Amino acid sequence: MAGWFEDNTHHWEDWSLDELLVAKGEHRISLVVPARNEAATVGDVVRRLRSSPAGQRLVDEVVVIDSDSTDATARVASEAGAVVHAAAGIRPDLGSHPGKGEAMWKSLFVATGDLIVFIDADLTEWDEHFVPGLLGPLLTRPEVSLVKGFYRRPGEHGLDGGRVTELVARPLIALLAPELADLVQPLAGEWAVRRSLFETLSVPTGYAVELASLVDTVAGHGMSALAQVDLGRRGHRHQDLLDLGVMATQLLAAMARRVGAEAEGERVVLEQFVPGDRITRDTRSVLVAERPPAQEVR
Repeated sequence: MAGWFEDNTHHWEDWSLDELLVAKGEHRISLVVPARNEAATVGDVVRRLRSSPAGQRLVDEVVVIDSDSTDATARVASEAGAVVHAAAGIRPDLGSHPGKGEAMWKSLFVATGDLIVFIDADLTEWDEHFVPGLLGPLLTRPEVSLVKGFYRRPGEHGLDGGRVTELVARPLIALLAPELADLVQPLAGEWAVRRSLFETLSVPTGYAVELASLVDTVAGHGMSALAQVDLGRRGHRHQDLLDLGVMATQLLAAMARRVGAEAEGERVVLEQFVPGDRITRDTRSVLVAERPPAQEVR
């Protein structure tokens, strides 16, 4: 008997664009790109998405959520053809936090689609089929509400990058959420979701949005609500090692909250040490706050 992996793992070539256009029907599709200081890549990402056959025929809007960038991210994205919103300017009555999850949560108040596709802004090696590939299960399988992409990374073994996935996320899944073990890349930034699901989820403001969304979806709807799609090959800018420590802290905090062991307050103090002639201490205050389901604050 086939298991979840066999029944719910797809390849982007499983659907033609014409098939997806028929399946789209009355759905409205928003392509959302959360971005912070990605002026070097966001323009190319937006232009390629908008000019692709799927971008022209399947997607109804391309929205960039600028998360407190200090470079020209907003201008570059706008010139490339995206509708750009500053995260801090969306529902200012709700306040603002830095972070990827915050940008994605805020997108629910400005994006108009009932299907939302998230694409990272720092992609350097990828293809336009990412969007129709992610939409395939949502448009053809009504029981599926969240679709994760997976891919091979540059490098000889296809695993260059993905350090937080292998060292933190996968061990956490093995220990605390083994039902998610069949997901190839649980932290992939390329995924698609029904608005009707995403706006019911609690959303970590930082990097943990990826894993928390999976855990909470399965808790509420079971594994049948998930699917994953092989998108081929993908490359992006690698994060500094110390920044990966911040991401790992946010993942651990989100999982701790979901097993009833959360830390007090919205921030965790992370002590890191930098080698040199003398060891120097780098003390970082890591935001581990979560936003409530968007439908509760509409």
